[in-house]
Amino acid sequence: MIISIASGKGGTGKTTVATNMAVSLGGDVQLLDCDVEEPNAHLFIHPVINEVKTITTPVPEVDMEKCNLCGKCGEICQFKAIVVIGKTVLPFPEMCHSCGGCMEVCPEKAITETGRELGVIERGSRNGLEFVHGKLRVGEAMSPPLIRKVREYARPDVLTIIDAPPGTSCPVIASMKGADFVLLVTEPTPFGLNDLKLAVGAVKILGIPCGLIINRSDMGDDKVKIYAEKENLPILMEIPFDRKIAEAYSRGEMIVEVMPEWKEKFLKLYQQIEEMSFHKNH
Repeated sequence: MIISIASGKGGTGKTTVATNMAVSLGGDVQLLDCDVEEPNAHLFIHPVINEVKTITTPVPEVDMEKCNLCGKCGEICQFKAIVVIGKTVLPFPEMCHSCGGCMEVCPEKAITETGRELGVIERGSRNGLEFVHGKLRVGEAMSPPLIRKVREYARPDVLTIIDAPPGTSCPVIASMKGADFVLLVTEPTPFGLNDLKLAVGAVKILGIPCGLIINRSDMGDDKVKIYAEKENLPILMEIPFDRKIAEAYSRGEMIVEVMPEWKEKFLKLYQQIEEMSFHKNH
């Protein structure tokens, strides 16, 4: 089972929920931090890293001795990542989506592929909990290819919890696609509600069952609850605005370890998700 934990905006508490749920459930659980631009689950998990892998993506390289400047490579590329200018062919690796189309259509077989570094993937563990995260190379524009590589570590025989990046754009879709359940984390503020609506729209397009967690639930107003009721979106947990929780977070500590009563709540949360996805699939 794959549970993706997402939110329309940053700072709602996705990582708090993902890490505490993973630690509460203990063994036979994987935590994949797919927020590759700013991974922070490791700050709470403190995993022992035992594998570091550099990830590359294929981009075109042109042999100008073979090239006849026909321009077919530029015609097929939807992202203008390769263009014929005068008597040369210019690839723009940063814009390339690695589809291999330019290589396929080249009549002279003048295009080969070379690797461009996307970032690194680090893999480790903490008390039997398997941990994987990606770190995007500074200056790299496209994170979905690295997110997909992180997701390749998902094992079908264990529960996989994905800490998705914030927002509703391509990186988030790459983190939610193929999940069995999406847990949306929000806060009861106008910004929280606005971005929650966008996130719910994205999840509906993907057709994945989802539930809601309201963080800092005793702040703000009840508009998020009214919206959730209208959209038939079950509220599975409410986390209050608690000084003890905030202090634990600021020290990089797990809520379930500082306040053991929360472990039971996160276990109950998982049971609810299990029941909801079971009913959806049967």
